[in-house]
Amino acid sequence: MMIFHKLIALLPDLASFTLVVQEGSFTAAAKKINVTPSALSKTITRLEQALSVKLFERTTRKLIITEAGKKIYDQCVPMVNAAKQVVEISSIEHTKPAGSITVAAPEAFLNVVLQPFVVPFLQLYPQIQLKLRAIDGPIDIFEHGIDIAFMLTDKPDENLVLKEIAKTYLVLCASPDYLKDKGIPFHPEQLKQHDCLYLAENETDHIWNFVKGDESHTVTVSGRYAVNHSQMRLNGVINGLGIGIFPDFVVQEAISKGDVTEVLCDWTIKGNYQGIIALQYAQTKYMPTKLRVFIDYAIQHLC
Repeated sequence: MMIFHKLIALLPDLASFTLVVQEGSFTAAAKKINVTPSALSKTITRLEQALSVKLFERTTRKLIITEAGKKIYDQCVPMVNAAKQVVEISSIEHTKPAGSITVAAPEAFLNVVLQPFVVPFLQLYPQIQLKLRAIDGPIDIFEHGIDIAFMLTDKPDENLVLKEIAKTYLVLCASPDYLKDKGIPFHPEQLKQHDCLYLAENETDHIWNFVKGDESHTVTVSGRYAVNHSQMRLNGVINGLGIGIFPDFVVQEAISKGDVTEVLCDWTIKGNYQGIIALQYAQTKYMPTKLRVFIDYAIQHLC
């Protein structure tokens, strides 16, 4: 540990020493870093004392590096070059949209909403690598190593920056053929007589909650088909297997095409995956350009 602390203290002086060798004089090196030659000479003296090694032979006309100084210089060059690369990387990170971005979102949102703009975004920014992860339920961006998370929620994470993309709500729907055969429910209690498709993510997914004004109803539904994949569940509804609940963006196209019909429209369904579509990320003063361009692109195309 003591060696490490000593190394940290020596790093600036070793960098100054390397510059003096490369420039050939204290005067030339001092101009490069905007200090006086005498101040730079004191830095080298301090380094010699710390290392117990003489680095230069000083004469009135010439600065000659010692054998020990040459060996130390040879070790310092890779160190200084590595430091230059670190500075260059950080500069690129904040000027050019390049590097990897990990984005998480619920499966349905990822499939229906994000998928269409992924290819155009990557074509626009060829130096960005995009990693998409389907995560249903709460997303801990720090635990999962996520840069940006899309959440469908009425309680966004207060510890993260929030960009509200849109509002989303739950829709109850069935195919016209199913409703013609089984009848249209006009009250939540009537769902007990219907086949219902639910998520089956946890043991309470078949318990549906409805609100209309001051009136609320909790209904335990049942059915022959349960799946936590939105498109598969929607295909089941389209093909007459029963009534299902979906975020509005999942069924908008199917409703507009007449493949499904919304039911119990005057009731509000309470549950997960509704509220606002929240784009969230960690607060930082130094946001990489790659994240900024993705956030701007998402807001432009989704809001």
